[in-house]
Amino acid sequence: MIATLAGSLSARAQAITEIEMRGTPRGERIWFDPLGLAVVPGTTIRFTNRDPGNSHTATAYHPAIYGRKRRIPLAARPWDSDFLLPDERFEVTLTAPGVYDYYCLPHEMAAMVGRIVVGTPAGAGWEGRSKDTSDVSDQVLAILPPAERIIAAGTVSWEGRS
Repeated sequence: MIATLAGSLSARAQAITEIEMRGTPRGERIWFDPLGLAVVPGTTIRFTNRDPGNSHTATAYHPAIYGRKRRIPLAARPWDSDFLLPDERFEVTLTAPGVYDYYCLPHEMAAMVGRIVVGTPAGAGWEGRSKDTSDVSDQVLAILPPAERIIAAGTVSWEGRS
């Protein structure tokens, strides 16, 4: 299983990996898809707003950005896409192994969040997710798939979240 996983992760680093920002036509539901994603260090993630009715952000949980608790690896650089209008995109390259949680600034309370797992727990420099959940709602925590599930599946779509 480890060799297969390593091989499939290597293939994913070859190209830019896209995460879409989505929403229903009336805006009653918004989400990132995939919700969970496993990649190798050095993968570039492209966030693209495919929601015709809303602007969105892709924002890392980090004290340097809006004073949030850190939910990305210590060695990682935080990011904030700023507001993306429909069909706009933002890219970030993730190099530090570990678990990265991120959110949409105006829609976090609607649980528009996601998780990216870079590398594997057996890899050098791996850092698991932050244990500090004091500034994240229970609703947000319930939506985020466990890192183990993301690693096993490669991706967890919004529809396959439960």
